[in-house]
Amino acid sequence: MDISVEEKVRLDKWLWAVRFFKSRGLATEAVSGGKVHVDGARVKPSRQISVGQCIEIRKGPYEFVVHVKRLISKRVSAKEAATAYLETPESDSKRAILRQQLRDDRLAASGERLAGRPNKRERRQIHKFKSQED
Repeated sequence: MDISVEEKVRLDKWLWAVRFFKSRGLATEAVSGGKVHVDGARVKPSRQISVGQCIEIRKGPYEFVVHVKRLISKRVSAKEAATAYLETPESDSKRAILRQQLRDDRLAASGERLAGRPNKRERRQIHKFKSQED
């Protein structure tokens, strides 16, 4: 498979090629909207990036901090795309903690009542239980 390796690549093109965004247009919007920073600075989508630069990407509640290992300009498989960057361990652990918190919040909100006054159904069950005891 022919993978083009270059000295410099547009930021929006690289983000799309390594599969951080589904389309190049979405990558461009994210960079223009301030969701992507290169070496700590807000940049334009046409910014040329090179190997070794640090890129911070915010997608929804998650934040990725990656270092560019390889420049590619054509979209490749997910396996090959993962070899084009190196995510920092701090970024990875923060995302794992956030993912678990969001999962726990979803479970708590899905119907399990934690505390407080009983609702109508629970009151009926309490009355029914108490009347059985007599």
